[in-house]
Amino acid sequence: MTQPAAAATPPIPKAIHELVRATLAEDLGSGDKTAALIPAGRAATATIISREAGVICGRPWVDEVFAQLKEISGGVTLDWQVRDGDSVEPNTVIATLQGTARSILTGERCALNLLQTLSATATVSRRYAQLVAHTRVKLLDTRKTLPALRLAQKYAVKIGGCHNHRVGLFDAFLIKENHIAACGGIAAAVQRARTLDPELPVEVEVQTMPELDEAIAAEADTVMLDNFDLTQTAAAVLHTAGRVKLEASGNIDDARLVRIAETGVDYISIGALTKHCRALDLSLLLE
Repeated sequence: MTQPAAAATPPIPKAIHELVRATLAEDLGSGDKTAALIPAGRAATATIISREAGVICGRPWVDEVFAQLKEISGGVTLDWQVRDGDSVEPNTVIATLQGTARSILTGERCALNLLQTLSATATVSRRYAQLVAHTRVKLLDTRKTLPALRLAQKYAVKIGGCHNHRVGLFDAFLIKENHIAACGGIAAAVQRARTLDPELPVEVEVQTMPELDEAIAAEADTVMLDNFDLTQTAAAVLHTAGRVKLEASGNIDDARLVRIAETGVDYISIGALTKHCRALDLSLLLE
């Protein structure tokens, strides 16, 4: 097993609690009818195992699932065999659960859904990070996250070794084509952003080299090169000469990723880190 490629702190407990509460409410409804067939208080032991290789992520959410079920159907103790960020092979024991059979089976699907999804995000992020490990580029996620899982997936991205872009619309200015048109140009948009909130970073999306020059002149913090091809990206890096941070974005696949990273851009943003994930195959088996 390998350890996390980057340090990451889970979202605040309140955020984890609220996500799990909503997840359980959606699944439980008026109660788990099938689990009610099991005698109350009957003890059971179960294991969560991997069916394929991947990077594990999501322990705090799984812990919270069974913490919230304690008052409903009894307590469950989890003995984790791996940490968030550990790589596992098929048939690895992820955790052992001991407690009431009702709670284990009622929480099974919610716990696995969260663990599988966040592990998938971490696995994809680890793979992309390893592809460009020989360069200085930082790979960024986007706001293209699964509904209600924004903070959780951004944690998983960091566990996988990539980095977070802005969390939402509130913590940075990202001035795109339509904003530029509505504001009357790049310079006007950047100036307005500096006036509105001087503490927030300002990023400007450009589609041409003349727009890049405008963004540099306006003293943007970062310039996003939207759908620049490889030649244009390399030219932009040379032209900018470190005067502003450059971020490549748009239609980034495995083949293009490495070549773009090798141009010397500072960042590459990849929506696929969070939106194209296939759940990691994990199972919970009752003994």
